[in-house]
Amino acid sequence: MHLRLQLTAPFDGPALLAALAAHAVPGLESVDTAGGTCTRLFASPAGPVLGTVSLGPAGTHLELESRDSAAASAVTAAVRRWLDLDLDPAAVAAVLGADPRVGPLVTARPGLRIPGYVDGFEGAVCTVLGQQVSLAAARTFAGRLVAAFGTGHPSGLHAFPSPEGLAAAGPDAVRAAVGLTGSRARTVHALAEACAAGLDISPEGEHRLVRRELLKLPGVGPWTADYLAMRALHDRNAFPEGDLVLRRALGLESVKEVRAHGSAWSPLRAYAVFHLWTAHAYLP
Repeated sequence: MHLRLQLTAPFDGPALLAALAAHAVPGLESVDTAGGTCTRLFASPAGPVLGTVSLGPAGTHLELESRDSAAASAVTAAVRRWLDLDLDPAAVAAVLGADPRVGPLVTARPGLRIPGYVDGFEGAVCTVLGQQVSLAAARTFAGRLVAAFGTGHPSGLHAFPSPEGLAAAGPDAVRAAVGLTGSRARTVHALAEACAAGLDISPEGEHRLVRRELLKLPGVGPWTADYLAMRALHDRNAFPEGDLVLRRALGLESVKEVRAHGSAWSPLRAYAVFHLWTAHAYLP
């Protein structure tokens, strides 16, 4: 099944693909920057469905190994949310276009999207695995987790482990399989237990409740909660004010200065952050 996904132009496919490639987890997804595609498994009423998303300057196409209409509907909705395809770029330009720091970036990349996560639990675990390590190390850890606890597929890719599966495995098994410290393994396990018990890390969840419950978990601090608010909850005013790349991009020393600087970007602070990240980390 081949579907063309509608969106409001402009659309910056290369920047979106670069961000996806920077975070791509081995065994979970395959990103071809030259070909402009990302392939992975998507949950659907018919079970895991292999899908390939093509990201080009003219738009987005989705190719599915399924002709099931319910599966196509579920995957299409997930992809639209994942790739921020419902954005109206003019709304971002109206808020941020005149800003002296971010405005030129918006002008240069008016179709920039914020990539979310196909699944909030997956995103939360990958974010925890990436705390205080390089992107390369985070991808390695996540790949080991997927290989050890994910569900295999004839394509060679894996579905991400379920919260119930990781909760049942226990922190010691997670630590041994992934190569984490004991404290980081306990954070992953606590997160799995919370999501297995009903914590809904999705845009449909109660955002304040999600943040409060995340901050209760051992090893989860404000940066992690703010980052997930931006990418998993789709809070477009989320602002990871303690982010090191953001501080460097702004040339500021303290979180207080970053917070004050970002106040002018409300209610779309997340887009300002992602424009700065793209310019300074993904496409420098």
